[in-house]
Amino acid sequence: MSTNTPNEKGTPQSRTYTENDIAAILGIGRASAYKLANSGLFKTIRIGNMIRISQKSFEDRLKSEGLDDEME
Repeated sequence: MSTNTPNEKGTPQSRTYTENDIAAILGIGRASAYKLANSGLFKTIRIGNMIRISQKSFEDRLKSEGLDDEME
C-alpha cells in the first residue's frame, strides 16, 4: 500500500498515525500508546497538543521486531 496514492474519494491518504490508531493496531490502551509515541522509538511530529507518528517509522519498527505479520 503506497501512502501517496489517493483513496476512493480522491483525497491523499494519511502518512501518519494518531495515538488512537497505534492503540487499535497494537491492542493497547490509549495511555500506553501515548507513552509509546513519546518514547523516541518512532519519528513523530507535534501539531499543537497533537502527536502524529510516521506510518513508515512505525511499520519499519514492527518489521524489525518481527511483529509485522500481526498487522495483516
